[in-house]
Amino acid sequence: MTRTTKKTAIRTLTIGGAAATAVTLFGVTPAFAETEVPEPSTFTSAYTVMATPDQVINNDGVATPGEPGATGTFDFRVNSDTEVICYDITLRGVTGDYQSPAKTATHIHEAAQGQAGPPRIAFPNPVDRGDGTRTSSGCLQGPFTTGVMSAAGADTGTGFSLKQLEANPAGFTGDSHTTSFAAGVVRGQLTQVPVGGVDTGLGGAATESASAGGLGLAAGGAGALALLGAGAYVLTRRQRATRA
Repeated sequence: MTRTTKKTAIRTLTIGGAAATAVTLFGVTPAFAETEVPEPSTFTSAYTVMATPDQVINNDGVATPGEPGATGTFDFRVNSDTEVICYDITLRGVTGDYQSPAKTATHIHEAAQGQAGPPRIAFPNPVDRGDGTRTSSGCLQGPFTTGVMSAAGADTGTGFSLKQLEANPAGFTGDSHTTSFAAGVVRGQLTQVPVGGVDTGLGGAATESASAGGLGLAAGGAGALALLGAGAYVLTRRQRATRA
């Protein structure tokens, strides 16, 4: 697949000014500088997350539903050879300010379904684009930091490699947190999708010619949602590449 680079400049993500004041109010350690990089030409894997309020778990492993009616889509492209992860995150129906002990409130956690776990990567929080939908897109390169310290006194991103995510994607979750839903406003497990198409699980790959109805018949329940989300991921990436 031909991919176009959306960003040509390398920027440094920092928190300062009013943002730093807000972080201090929440008792959060100021962010470490982290590099945002251009999108690479190739990826070693890709994932999608269909995040919903009913999947939220608090730090004690107790189900703690997020904001009613909210949804989130997290699309990730990974190049584990260079430790680069690109992200397209969309939150709908989410209200209120973000809040988290991490340096941002939008994360990948190492946590199996129904379990709590530490954040490994912190992403820039999605911003309202004017219609109530919040979005965030870009690419980050490790080493990763979260601003959260483990019991051993190390940042929970220290030593984390994207190869660990590739080895067990179902053991990771995407989520975001707000002041009213500190445990999580939405959450969902990572589901792997082929970089060049949608894996149907039937020994082939679905393409843009497959209808949503046909995909729905191929799976049921949460599996159908994951498959439809994967289809949306591929179509969105192709549309963005065309517009770029």
